[in-house]
Amino acid sequence: MLISVDGVSGTAVAAAARVALAGVARSHRGGVSTWDASGLFQDLIVAEEEAGIPSARTLLLLYAADLAFRLRWEIRPALEAGRVVVAAPYVDSAIALGRAAGLQSGWLANLFLFAPRPAESQYVDQPPARSAGSDAGLLEFVIDRMAYMPPALSREQLIDRMQGRLSMLARRAGRARPIGV
Repeated sequence: MLISVDGVSGTAVAAAARVALAGVARSHRGGVSTWDASGLFQDLIVAEEEAGIPSARTLLLLYAADLAFRLRWEIRPALEAGRVVVAAPYVDSAIALGRAAGLQSGWLANLFLFAPRPAESQYVDQPPARSAGSDAGLLEFVIDRMAYMPPALSREQLIDRMQGRLSMLARRAGRARPIGV
């Protein structure tokens, strides 16, 4: 079974993922799959300044590539072995980021068509850390590195939009349950 945990706070998403997995019998635990398993974002950190500031679209393409890596090497093998895997974050966080940055919902839906639908979804309703430290989540990382699209948004406006989009996705899906950590 695949469980997704999404939210704007990397620390809270990671904690919720650990709690979700702890609720599964040890013999059925497949682990927690976290973003940047492929190392793509680590490569972005060490890129020279000449590489420029990536757009939201570029960052989401990188996230989709990283998610494809996670599915191939972490998630699907565990699911095929009959285990429970928690993906933290999964698709909803990325879609919320894209919509908050002004990307079209159709493009985002097509980008993540390859990702299997989770059996259970959880949404963590906590604000992100003030800056992307070593325990930062995907959205905190992206917020600190993204070239904002017109009209220019402040960090707080982007976070508010992401939280609103995540709440809407959770309500619309009818399968997500908000949790606090």
